[in-house]
Amino acid sequence: MPELLTRRRLDQPRSHRRVTISVDPDTVGRISERLARFLGTGKYLFWQTLVVIVWIVLNLTAARLRWDPYPFILLNLAFSTQAAYAAPLILLAQNRQDDRDRVALEEDRARAAQTKADTEYLARELAALRLAIGEVATRDYLRGELDKLREDLDVARRGPKPGGATSP
Repeated sequence: MPELLTRRRLDQPRSHRRVTISVDPDTVGRISERLARFLGTGKYLFWQTLVVIVWIVLNLTAARLRWDPYPFILLNLAFSTQAAYAAPLILLAQNRQDDRDRVALEEDRARAAQTKADTEYLARELAALRLAIGEVATRDYLRGELDKLREDLDVARRGPKPGGATSP
């Protein structure tokens, strides 16, 4: 009797022993995308058309094999079942593609914003360099000034040129 009491205590909840199935949503999504991709191919349409033609021909011509007579109720049921599963699979695949497109678009926007910021920074740096170069003496300017100084020194050593002209 004490064993029974230790296994079944009324002051504690019973543990439920349910069988749980864990489904990975990513795996289901990948499988649905593969199915949706297959359902949209010419290969699938060819085989489905062939099955339907064989189904109808066998049910119209073979007297012993008529499992689905003329209104083809069973064939319609098969099509309805197929459509009931195909539509959600296709929608699931489209939703996954939309999610991937959204992530790619966000990455593209971020990349474009970074590129724009980098371009604006480089434009500002170029403008600053142009302003700085405008204030710095260039090589040609320095050569010209040195040539003038050399001429002035030559004039100062030799004296004024005949005719009284001096260079500025």
